[in-house]
Amino acid sequence: MSLRRVVHVVCLLQIFIALSMLTAAGVGLWYREEVAWGVFLAAVTALAANGALWALSRSEGDLTLRESFAIVSLAWTATAVFGALPYLFTGVIERPAAAAFEAMSGFTTTGATVFTDIEALPRSILFWRSLTHWLGGMGIIVLVIAVLPYLGVGGMQLFKAEVPGPTPERLQPRITQTAKLLWMVYVGLTATQTLLYVAGGMSLFDAVNHSFATMATGGFSTRNASLAAFDSPFIQWVTVAFMYLAGVNFSLHFRAVTGRPVYGRDHEWRFFTGVLVLAGVAVTALNLSSPAYERLEPAVRDAFFQAASILTTTGFVSADYELWLPGSQMVLFALFFVGGMAGSTGGGIKAVRVLLLLKQTANEIRRHLHPRAVLLTRVGTKPVKQDILANVTGFVILYLLLCLAGAVALGMLGMDLPTAIGASIASVGNVGPGFGEVGPTDHYGWMSDPAMVLLSFLMMVGRLEIYTVLLLFHPETWRRRRAYH
Repeated sequence: MSLRRVVHVVCLLQIFIALSMLTAAGVGLWYREEVAWGVFLAAVTALAANGALWALSRSEGDLTLRESFAIVSLAWTATAVFGALPYLFTGVIERPAAAAFEAMSGFTTTGATVFTDIEALPRSILFWRSLTHWLGGMGIIVLVIAVLPYLGVGGMQLFKAEVPGPTPERLQPRITQTAKLLWMVYVGLTATQTLLYVAGGMSLFDAVNHSFATMATGGFSTRNASLAAFDSPFIQWVTVAFMYLAGVNFSLHFRAVTGRPVYGRDHEWRFFTGVLVLAGVAVTALNLSSPAYERLEPAVRDAFFQAASILTTTGFVSADYELWLPGSQMVLFALFFVGGMAGSTGGGIKAVRVLLLLKQTANEIRRHLHPRAVLLTRVGTKPVKQDILANVTGFVILYLLLCLAGAVALGMLGMDLPTAIGASIASVGNVGPGFGEVGPTDHYGWMSDPAMVLLSFLMMVGRLEIYTVLLLFHPETWRRRRAYH
């Protein structure tokens, strides 16, 4: 592994982050905020430090697979560190661990926050929080591959390490073209949602921020009460629709806008949509049986809003679901483990993995009834390769073990059981709100620095699909062996 090549690409990514900070500084200057100069200073600091390292680490040669994994993991770590500078330089957060937590939560589209009064924050900081979501949603590395074609060498390795899902899909022969197409769809949907929000009565600032957070399935809001603050059925239904679209594989959106819609033929899409509909109907029925809801429309809206928010790992809030019946809470709790489709901006295990696991389980049950039968796990008419099934099984086991280990560690740091479990699952799944003291109306600012560092790590591991990060801790990754090149 060439550390010079790794540092060179990581610093290049951080230069882009520093340039992005300048847009947040520009927003602050537009609204005549004094703290805008703190954001500007953070951008200059990040630009100078990474620019110098980038120039000093120039190197020749193609990226290897090991270097690609290292670049992705170290890039997200560095992004959280430099992304924390606007919070520290403006003084809105004083603890470095808390600032890094907020930045990691933003870039990984988790949506967990340390702020207690969001509406008191300067607009430049609010915009920076939302922008971290939007950049992290499609993936910083995918963006750089799109705008810097000379990274096409080794680009597929970076793309595989970055894009969530078992098998990243190419839409065009060149990976740079694929990244550009995905970003075109992403920008188009963001712009459409912004226009709808403005038509529904939102200010342009609020509309842009919430569109960034929705399409990234992030959940940062400009209001303390999240989307519930707007008290608008139209705005909430628009949010439900775009959370759903953000949780769908973006390659399906691309085919739809190019005149080749294939949603109905995609088995993962049918499963993902079915889970959302069933969860929404179940929560609606349970809520209508409680005294909290007397009319049908609010019950349906809140049920589908929270189901879509948790299933797609967005984390927006329209109602305090901790006040709902235990049955409704358990339905939402189950959605924590599903997540969006592969190739979406959503987190979680991913719908395709859950679908494959269910099909494989059904086959194992049938195999006990018919021991001599040759049973293949199929998606539609296509058999799934055994190596993909093994990858899915291993991933789900690692995912659950990581959630368990995180909960145990948080418990050892003094948290109660519901909070430790909720925070761990919400961080690994990049959901944001959990249960207990990190529920939909709570925040993470009360946690200790060790807890925030641990949760930041869990957010990154979950965002990068576990293997990308854990491979760096495997001894064979660092051995000089021809098989890894």
